[in-house]
Amino acid sequence: MEYTIRMARPEDAAAAAAIEAACFPAAEACGLEEFERRIAVFPDSFWIAEAEGRPIGFVNGCVTDQPLLPDELYHNAALHKPDGGYQTVFGLDVLPAYQRQGVAAALLRRMLADTRARGKKGSVLTCKDHLRHYYEKFGYEFRGVADSTHGGAVWNLMVLEFDV
Repeated sequence: MEYTIRMARPEDAAAAAAIEAACFPAAEACGLEEFERRIAVFPDSFWIAEAEGRPIGFVNGCVTDQPLLPDELYHNAALHKPDGGYQTVFGLDVLPAYQRQGVAAALLRRMLADTRARGKKGSVLTCKDHLRHYYEKFGYEFRGVADSTHGGAVWNLMVLEFDV
């Protein structure tokens, strides 16, 4: 399968919301209006995987000062700090029909390469227990259970520090 990775555009918000709805439980999923805000506020921190002219996956998150991912960052795009040291990952989503084909890994690698090229200190994300090993393959380290109640789930704080 051939696909490309590019930066998000405003017209991608509806596709991102549909992909998110296919990948996360409703209590954890971001809606259309929030995706519109995210793309408007931090388009340089929102990567889209596209195949056959349509989005099939994405990775996005704001930039912050600390290697933490408090819940308020998910819901308030205004907290994005372009000059901050850490690229967060709010979601790494790939449509089920395209999963297990390397798309998520390619998105994450692209995000990390761009983040490093921008001179950031690292990246931070939260994930459930069953995904810890996946992110550890990319260099993320488990830093304990996150102080998060997002979607009523238990989240692990994962941080990747670049060698600067």
